[in-house]
Amino acid sequence: MAPSVQTLPPMSQDLRKRLAEVGQRLGEREAAHADAMATAHKNAAALHAAVSAGLDAYRDAVASAGSEHLADISISAPRLDDKHVRAVEFALERGRYKAIVTVKSKGEVTLVGPFRTGKTEGPCKSFPVDATPEIDNALVGFLEEFLEEAATP
Repeated sequence: MAPSVQTLPPMSQDLRKRLAEVGQRLGEREAAHADAMATAHKNAAALHAAVSAGLDAYRDAVASAGSEHLADISISAPRLDDKHVRAVEFALERGRYKAIVTVKSKGEVTLVGPFRTGKTEGPCKSFPVDATPEIDNALVGFLEEFLEEAATP
């Protein structure tokens, strides 16, 4: 004979009400950061477009060199950062290798990695969002290092 299994009673409306109150409180707190987050999304989209174009050139180059298998690099869409609620991130991945570009609402771009998943993230390099030449220079080296590590047997 199978043991009897009890079912949960319906959840009370109190749960809905309390979570709505939490949502209201947090939403009001974060409303002051809406414009800065919109700017972070815009800046992340611009960096994403630049990196995507660079990856297209990389893919074309490895394919024309006869190593098309190295072209399998993915780039995620910009989304809310995993660690910072006031930041936007996108990631590059190949197998266990990963690199993350984070754009924070406080006006900072952080390049994380490259690193192997399952390992400690890092190193990180941060720049003011208006430091375009420094970001360009660092992003090139950052992406080169990621692609080199991701293509290492």
